[in-house]
Amino acid sequence: MDKLKLMVAALILGAGIGAFYYFSAESDLVRVSSLLVAGVIAFLVAVQSTQGRAAVEFARSSRTELRKVVWPTGKETTQVTLVVIALVILIALFLWIVDWALGKLVLMLT
Repeated sequence: MDKLKLMVAALILGAGIGAFYYFSAESDLVRVSSLLVAGVIAFLVAVQSTQGRAAVEFARSSRTELRKVVWPTGKETTQVTLVVIALVILIALFLWIVDWALGKLVLMLT
């Protein structure tokens, strides 16, 4: 039964997309509105399945976890960015020196 619900949801969404392109002569407001309505109806049908309920529960728990994240302040972000830029420059200089030295060594050997 769940597969049937998901197939119906996909068909509704497909019909909405098809209607969006079929009514290309209509205003964009009508086309987009019909596409959104089809999307909402398809979502509501899909949520009735076991996989749909699991997806909604996953989205809710992800949102809860996202609220627990401690975001860095602007000052911390700036400091970390400057450290990364400095390290990239130092590594680039080191690799340039190693490349130059190996080039000179190869020239001496040949």
